[in-house]
Amino acid sequence: MSHPNNKMSPCNLDNQEIELIVGNSSANFSGVTSTMLQVTSIQKRMINLRIMGRHFVPDPSMTITFWEVVKMCRRPLSNGKWRIFHARRVDEMIQGVLLKYIFRAKIKLVFSSAAQRERSASTVWLSNRMDAIIAMSNRSAQYLNKPPAKINLHGVQIDNYTPAENKQKAWQSLGYGGKYGIGILGRVREQKGVHLFVEACIKILPKYPDVNAVVVGAISPSNQAFVNQLKEKVSEAGLTDRIIFTGELPFEQIPSIFSALSLVSALSYNEGFGLTVPEAMSAGAAVLATQAGAWEDIVRPGIDGYIVPTRDQQAVTEKMDLLLSDMDKLAEMGKAGREHIVKNFKVEDEARNLVEFFRSLQ
Repeated sequence: MSHPNNKMSPCNLDNQEIELIVGNSSANFSGVTSTMLQVTSIQKRMINLRIMGRHFVPDPSMTITFWEVVKMCRRPLSNGKWRIFHARRVDEMIQGVLLKYIFRAKIKLVFSSAAQRERSASTVWLSNRMDAIIAMSNRSAQYLNKPPAKINLHGVQIDNYTPAENKQKAWQSLGYGGKYGIGILGRVREQKGVHLFVEACIKILPKYPDVNAVVVGAISPSNQAFVNQLKEKVSEAGLTDRIIFTGELPFEQIPSIFSALSLVSALSYNEGFGLTVPEAMSAGAAVLATQAGAWEDIVRPGIDGYIVPTRDQQAVTEKMDLLLSDMDKLAEMGKAGREHIVKNFKVEDEARNLVEFFRSLQ
């Protein structure tokens, strides 16, 4: 980071000791983009860095172009150590390979891998040219062609996701009815397990008249028929006023939704990481999650919530019924989850762990 008296532009980097270059190749905002921006906002206080690509970066002075990196990395740092290039996407691995093996940049390549699927031959080839691979969960580590150098789970901005002082009042202030709220958040489609949540609610909400449910998230045209079928089932069950599809809500409203919910379900078939669960826990909600993403690494069954197999309607229904059968215990789970996230999964911890690892490679 530039000193206050240093007026050099990002292009004039010869005398700057930039130690870390972070990939930012996608023009589409995603969870990867969000994570990168959160982590680098903290890392910049720990290590001199630049972000390669201007997409969504609030401070243009923190960015650098591919060709500026080529020029800067012809030489190592003044202490003789090589810079680190951190990729989070496959195309950023390609950029790193081009920099190091075509343009002979003096860099070490690190790739953070979250995917939980078999790798293509080209991805394996690129991975083999990394100096180190970081797995984002124990489950994603199983899909690598060799053991990762480190497992480093994502952290949460705990000051953004905070528990409500009074969860019942917070829920009632949203206007969705009932004393307590449960919900599922994210894109509304089958892969996210939304139908599992809705089917479970249809079956058990009649037992719990004080509980209403929300399905929060964008509905794409390709998934409209899927949603219409779910709404028809809800209507046939006479629960239209108790299982509510809100549509997409502004991003800034999501923390207040989390803090008002007593239970958050995350029932995806597959996730790269899945920040929904730790964010919900940080906001004081108990969670019901599938064996996807990093959720098995985060949720402590019977303490913060429960983990169920993917695509298992019976398991989802049974665990939701169990959780709603004791609202006092559900509230205790929410409190325990908040404490767990604050202690173990802050974004500051993620940023610091990465910086320490990068410096161990230099």
